[in-house]
Amino acid sequence: MPYFDAASAAPLHPVAREALLASLDEGWADPARLYREGRRARLLLDAAREAAAEAVGCRPDELVFTPSGTQAVHTGVSGALAARQRAGRRLLYSAVEHSCVLHAAEVHEAAGGSRTELAVDRTGRVAPGEVAAALGPDTALVALQSANHEVGTAQPVEEVAALCREAAVPLLVDAAQSLPWGPVPGAWSLLTASAHKWGGPPGVGLLAVRKGTRFAPQGPRDERESGRSAGFENIPAVVAAAASLRALRAGPETGDEAARLRRLVDRIRTRVPELVPDVEVVGDPVHRLPHLVTFSCLYVDGEALLHELDRAGFSVSSGSSCTSSTLTPSHVLRAMGVLSEGNVRVSLPYGTAEADVERFLEVLPRVVRAVRERLGVPAAEAAESAESAGAGQTGGAGETAGAAGPGDAAGPAGLVVDALGKRCPVPVIELAKVIGEVPVGQTVTVLSDDEAARQDIPAWCAMRDQEYVGERAAERGAAYVVRRRA
Repeated sequence: MPYFDAASAAPLHPVAREALLASLDEGWADPARLYREGRRARLLLDAAREAAAEAVGCRPDELVFTPSGTQAVHTGVSGALAARQRAGRRLLYSAVEHSCVLHAAEVHEAAGGSRTELAVDRTGRVAPGEVAAALGPDTALVALQSANHEVGTAQPVEEVAALCREAAVPLLVDAAQSLPWGPVPGAWSLLTASAHKWGGPPGVGLLAVRKGTRFAPQGPRDERESGRSAGFENIPAVVAAAASLRALRAGPETGDEAARLRRLVDRIRTRVPELVPDVEVVGDPVHRLPHLVTFSCLYVDGEALLHELDRAGFSVSSGSSCTSSTLTPSHVLRAMGVLSEGNVRVSLPYGTAEADVERFLEVLPRVVRAVRERLGVPAAEAAESAESAGAGQTGGAGETAGAAGPGDAAGPAGLVVDALGKRCPVPVIELAKVIGEVPVGQTVTVLSDDEAARQDIPAWCAMRDQEYVGERAAERGAAYVVRRRA
């Protein structure tokens, strides 16, 4: 069964498994003790730190191990901000950072600090000029991922690091997704990562703080890990994590594997829009991780799509709101302003067979078509021809469409689609069904209390070359106004 969700957790690397089993016998003692067993454990821990530091591109005494990548981020953010309170209390971060960075920003703001979220373009990339404009005398820290975990877009870390150094502001880089593929360039100040992203065991994170960076650890402290990560080190897991990272980075085939996976991802990026109607492939097509691609399918329930792909033997992930317990779309896709419904993230682990990718491309169109049919969506080709002829599908419209009331943004002759209480992707499906009934130049208003509609209706307009007029408050939810162009 092909596993295509390496961005969440990569399968345990064979070297990690061997190192883990071996160190269970040798690394169980307290490395702070001076007796033989303790010294043996200390040697294993020191060797793991040196290997991890070499892969990161820092000194061994600049790197500590944490219980997770999330903990590394929180420790790094809080420690850097606390050390620079006199310089300022403002945290800058991109709108597409991992949720742990957003949570750390919320904690900082609740404690009296301030935060500024930097916008991204439709590929999910931050412009260095935006960072330069936002840097100010009150800026205490900038946080920027090396590459996005949902869409794979690589960030201009090197350029941002140079700007931060010029402004004497530290830069924290979340390198969880990119570290397996190479060191992070530039004069960054702090770096975090997580072992389960590269095939190490879960429960091991890295935090590197370069010399000269002011840092004041917060929270529980003890004498271990330079006082930056409290608690007894999980030496077998740390050794396994460092061994697998070193194996990935030291092998001469690493670059070849990255190039091979990039070619497979390029094939997915090219073929999916050809095989499946109404698909938006998102993320930067060039400046990206080699193994990750994300696309969104119009008129598709994301949860149903993932279940059907799982039944067909493929494990993938999604940023659609209907796959989340919160029923809110991915903050990454929202910040990019792209379609979120029917979202699929494919992230290929090392060694992925080309045949598995080809079978995925064979299965996907059938699965999407089946999900759309269950939702009552007409074939995309039929819908497009009906729209171009000026007569849309009317099935179900009699229950959802009616004359607009006085003062309605749709105008007296406009249609109103009542999609209240209906979840993604139903509001967009209902809009697509009635758009052909609207005279060219006139509007249709969609009433929806689904958070995803705020993102998906404008995205639908962009894909269908219709004009998104805007949004206004309604008695329940919001009213989204669309003007028919053709």
